[in-house]
Amino acid sequence: MKVLFTFYLPSGGVETLNRLRCESLARSGIEAHVLYTMPGTSSPNATSFPVFYAPGNSDLKAVLDSHRYDAIIVTSDYFMLERIRQLGYGGVLLYESQGLGTYTEAESTITEAIPYLRAYCNAVLIPPTTHLLEMFISICPWLHRFVIPNLVDVQTFQFVPGEAPHDPVIAWVGRLESNKNWKEYLRIAHRIRQHQPALHLWMFHDPSLASEDQKRQFEQELDTLGLRDRLIVFTNIPNTAMPLYYSSIALSGGFLLSTSITEGFGYAVAEAISCTCPVVSSDSDGVRSFIVHNISGKFYPLGDVDAAVREALELMENQEMRASIRHMGRLHMTARFGSDQYAVSFREMMNFFSIF
Repeated sequence: MKVLFTFYLPSGGVETLNRLRCESLARSGIEAHVLYTMPGTSSPNATSFPVFYAPGNSDLKAVLDSHRYDAIIVTSDYFMLERIRQLGYGGVLLYESQGLGTYTEAESTITEAIPYLRAYCNAVLIPPTTHLLEMFISICPWLHRFVIPNLVDVQTFQFVPGEAPHDPVIAWVGRLESNKNWKEYLRIAHRIRQHQPALHLWMFHDPSLASEDQKRQFEQELDTLGLRDRLIVFTNIPNTAMPLYYSSIALSGGFLLSTSITEGFGYAVAEAISCTCPVVSSDSDGVRSFIVHNISGKFYPLGDVDAAVREALELMENQEMRASIRHMGRLHMTARFGSDQYAVSFREMMNFFSIF
């Protein structure tokens, strides 16, 4: 069996997902390739499987004709469904819903995709995220749905011993865009600094993926809140290097702060918890797979800066609770995501279409 996953560019959680699932499927005897329509600007992670870049139809057709895939999974880009069918592909074609943004943005995207889903798509693949499942049931009741949890590499993402930073660190991972809600991160950090003056901020993001307006607002917010001297921005960090950073954050006495409005999955949160880096997060749906409040992490109500500060300070100051959350978070991740269940579920999905 040979399958292809497509996406816009190798960045963020989808790049991580593609890498992990191709490796998992290979161990199960399924050959998997990845195709991106743009190369991206981040340092690529090494892969053991073919990765293609096909911006134009001629490039795409060359890949399709050369490999004769049994199934193609198109992530997010519903226009790609039409391109693939018009280029003559007659096999199983699935639409995968990942990273569609806020509830309103996801609803708008799925509604806009209806003509393409009706005309070209055999089924939809989604992670176990409540709002996405409910939307597809409501908006596309005719479309068959497969729900498969994403993978987390709990073997690579584990605690790395090292020297603790001198001062506590509050970290943030994402893009400078509205759904990732970076302004709330800065405002929460500003308030926490009033209690923890030595606090440092680490932000992991790619400025090239941000609009000029977002970058301008970001610079203004730094000056308004007086955080510029506290901030270090990390760019182009390979995903496989992140365990060292997450472990350093944990050793510093700090935590990862996730402020997203809506998450389909939330790889940064999952990977941080796997490294025993404690997390304070908005209740953004997808991260409910990893966080049980005060057990494996902490939630705060989206937009409630006061509540976020209270949860954060308790996590930093209550050492018994902090140690328990770090320990239980790691146990939770290894129990739920430490196997090749993805490949088993994927093969069951392919069996539905009589692909063996």
